[in-house]
Amino acid sequence: MSIFLKTGRVRSEWTDYNGHMNLAYYIHLFDTAWETMLQRFKMGEDSAKLEKRTTFAVESHTTYDQEVKVGEEVDMNLIFIDFDKKRVVYKLEMINKEKKYLAATSEVLSVYVDLGIRKVVEFEKEKVHLINEFINNNKDQFNPGELTLISRLKKSSS
Repeated sequence: MSIFLKTGRVRSEWTDYNGHMNLAYYIHLFDTAWETMLQRFKMGEDSAKLEKRTTFAVESHTTYDQEVKVGEEVDMNLIFIDFDKKRVVYKLEMINKEKKYLAATSEVLSVYVDLGIRKVVEFEKEKVHLINEFINNNKDQFNPGELTLISRLKKSSS
């Protein structure tokens, strides 16, 4: 199972001389899909502009499982999320909408940043609540497979 975020379509200007989507645009599609979750957690563009707080990706692990070509649509799904006081790890998948195959996955470690001082800070209680509530309501749908970055979280033992 997975949690649908959005659908994207491969544009001709995103393809390379191999006739498939260039790797930079896989990342672009994953990033724009993740923004839907950031908005839900009040940490996306609105938060960056109004509260001067948002997330910065600091590490990622992407697999390119099968190519996608011009005009094809892909569904972007969340397949895992976890967090600690300052970091979030999430994993997304890209599924070819018509042919139903796994095109790519992207696992990302992001930190929460105060843009006023450009430093990593702890999530506010409201945001912790929003993420916890989402995880608790959706964890049965998570199917991350192998996780590469999960060890980067510093979970308290309490």
